[in-house]
Amino acid sequence: MRFAIYLLSFFLVAFSTPSLGQRIVYSQPGNDDTRRMNFEVIGKVSGNFLIYKNTHGKSYVSVYNNNMEEVSKIEQDYIPDDRLINVDFFPYSDFSYLIYQYQKKNVVYCNSVRIDGNGKRITEVVTLDTSHLGFTASNKIYSAISNENKSKLMVFKINSKNKSKFIITTLLYDAELALQKRSTFLMPMEAHDDNLDEFNLDNDGDLVFSRFARNNNETINNTTLFWKPSDQDTLTAITVPQDKVLLDEIHIKVDNSNKRYFLTSFYYAKKRGNIEGFYFYVWDKQSRQPVLQNAVVLGDDLRKDAKGDANMKMAFNDYFVRNVIIKKNGGFLINTESYYTTSRSSNWNRWNYLYGGPMSSFDYYTTYSPLYNSWYWRDRYNSYQNVRRHADNVTVLSFDNTGKLEWSGVIHKEQYDDESDDRISYLTVNTGSQIHYLFNVDERRALLLNDYTLSADGQLNHNPTLKNLDKGYEFLPKFGKQVSVNQLVIPCYYRNYICFAKIEFN
Repeated sequence: MRFAIYLLSFFLVAFSTPSLGQRIVYSQPGNDDTRRMNFEVIGKVSGNFLIYKNTHGKSYVSVYNNNMEEVSKIEQDYIPDDRLINVDFFPYSDFSYLIYQYQKKNVVYCNSVRIDGNGKRITEVVTLDTSHLGFTASNKIYSAISNENKSKLMVFKINSKNKSKFIITTLLYDAELALQKRSTFLMPMEAHDDNLDEFNLDNDGDLVFSRFARNNNETINNTTLFWKPSDQDTLTAITVPQDKVLLDEIHIKVDNSNKRYFLTSFYYAKKRGNIEGFYFYVWDKQSRQPVLQNAVVLGDDLRKDAKGDANMKMAFNDYFVRNVIIKKNGGFLINTESYYTTSRSSNWNRWNYLYGGPMSSFDYYTTYSPLYNSWYWRDRYNSYQNVRRHADNVTVLSFDNTGKLEWSGVIHKEQYDDESDDRISYLTVNTGSQIHYLFNVDERRALLLNDYTLSADGQLNHNPTLKNLDKGYEFLPKFGKQVSVNQLVIPCYYRNYICFAKIEFN
């Protein structure tokens, strides 16, 4: 009899587990949490979920418990109400760095503090650097980046007053925010259409970034990789041979396991041609030699699957690289998405969308901004009339360490929005054994969050509809953040408010 009870208990657990494969918990929106609120998911600190909010010029950190109940909302009164330029967050297990910049008179200050898991400041405000300007800054002056294992932080600025010689200043810190190295160096900008982009920090504290030149703000015809060791003030320039191919957008990924830098881009065979495939360049910093240079043509079968309504030759002309994942064996996974706009007044034009790259120059400083990096960079309410934004199929490609295509897959979706692009596109969540792709699908005039999973062998599976998808909640996946191995927090629209949903995967 006792054995029968144990057996029954086993089957109850075994068959109930799949229904608990995921769990969604929603927060209640506050009175000030309107759709126009600026926000940023900070992360999970000391078991609580921290979210930065900026309303009516004031900065707050809301603290949510495991049931997404707001247990406190702490005003960050050391942050000035006016002339705040930008805020960045670097969460650790029991605290988070908050690095902010603001302008007072003609000086821009870059300051930092620590906040704990209760959203309270636990250190004095520390000024990391200042810049004297002769104008009012409308864009951020400083950029802050971290490495993969969070052992290093870097703050940098680029003075572009002299258009032919930029002055780059970097400040490298350890995990305790102790200054390790301050460097200032000149960056020759040899052509008027030179751009800087893709700044990355590796686990040794070395900096790597690219300089490239575009043909009339279109394709890239010249690329240089720059490497700055953590303990030096000099740069090593690495010419990237393009072998008669024209590149699209440069993407750099640090391979910390193998101490290499991985550069990739879509490529063209001619100006204003069709995208032919991927270009790869991998540089080993130990041998100081390239270990891979390859151009891979995307085949007809993949084009047919990925093209949607496009002509097969033009199948990837509206695709953009969203993120790159490095494998331990030196191979890599590339996620791309079809993104374009339609309008009554003009046709979609990839070259107009690029605007010559994400770097923007003005009177004194050039600033760097990775996609979806911060609340400051969202153009969420500068809507353009009669413009519809589309985010369609996601194509996933896996390459081995020689650049050979191993397998590919396409997640078919059609998304559009006439107000903004908040609710379109997708979020990836890496749980170790698989990668989740989360995005909205319009079903009977309701947006439902869908979940696809990718296994290590390239199998894409459409999972059953997520449980507890309450009506009235519209997810903003691309602004979500993975906060632990199996947890993520995604902002949602609920009526005219913003709230936040915690999703747990088993």
